[in-house]
Amino acid sequence: MDRIAVLTSGGDAPGMNACIRAVVRTALNSKMDIYGIERGYAGLIKGEINRLNTRSVSDMIHRGGTFLNTARCPEFKEVEVQRQAAEALSAYGIEGLVVIGGDGTLRGAKDLSDKFGIKVMGIPCTIDNDLNYTDYTVGFDTAVNTVLWAINNLRDTFHSHDRVGLLEVMGRNCGDIALYAGVAGGAEYVLVPEIPYDLDKISSSIKKSYLRGKTSNMIILAEGAGNRDEIAEYVAKKTGISVKVTNFGHIQRGGSPNMADRVLAARFGYKAVELLKENQDSCAIGIKDNKIITVSYDDIAKAPKKFDNELYNIAHVLGL
Repeated sequence: MDRIAVLTSGGDAPGMNACIRAVVRTALNSKMDIYGIERGYAGLIKGEINRLNTRSVSDMIHRGGTFLNTARCPEFKEVEVQRQAAEALSAYGIEGLVVIGGDGTLRGAKDLSDKFGIKVMGIPCTIDNDLNYTDYTVGFDTAVNTVLWAINNLRDTFHSHDRVGLLEVMGRNCGDIALYAGVAGGAEYVLVPEIPYDLDKISSSIKKSYLRGKTSNMIILAEGAGNRDEIAEYVAKKTGISVKVTNFGHIQRGGSPNMADRVLAARFGYKAVELLKENQDSCAIGIKDNKIITVSYDDIAKAPKKFDNELYNIAHVLGL
């Protein structure tokens, strides 16, 4: 295989640029032509394709976001739109593709592979860490550390005012950001979509802690686990204590990727190009027990749910 391309699609995540860099430099080291596709699948169907070289990715490893830009492309579910993408790749003589993104990105990769025979390697890059076949996705660790920074700052002001703080974090229907940040930040309560919770018990526990002299409590809420304003209103009514809501929002997606995400991006990007060079079948790349793995797109959906119940129990015990 002599000519490949790379794109980033869906929501951005810290480490995308580090991943592109790894793909580009590994390809060039293997004497392959490498092209960058602007704005993900949306740019691919429009032919927004440009040749990359080693200077294209200089000074990129530490930058958040993606210099190729990204976009959501709901119309990519249509076969005719997928056909446009395949024809655009063919027009440039591109034989293999590396896609970097979340679950929607990998679904698009599967379609291009299954329906048009294109070799597509998928790299999991999303702050949500919601792909069950891999232990971690690029961007997750940085996002958790960004939330941890927020927890540390919010603690100061909540201690000063005898308040309950409710911090909503991203993750869609996956509670990993909330769970890991909650444990690392010493949150008293972690609310995730994977585990039912009882607001009456939480409210009663908060009241008892204030009677013991505790001056603040922190609730970390995964966005898929309930309505932040309704939860805050309920707890305030039950406890008689002010509950202040912070929605951390897209700050979690930005910022320079940390060491863990840069190294993971390098390992994934290198592996993707090696697989294309060897003309291997299309697959998704992941990590299990610190070993790089490959999984067929058909098997991604079969992967068992990976929520860490033991860590959740630890969060509950240590938060009391």
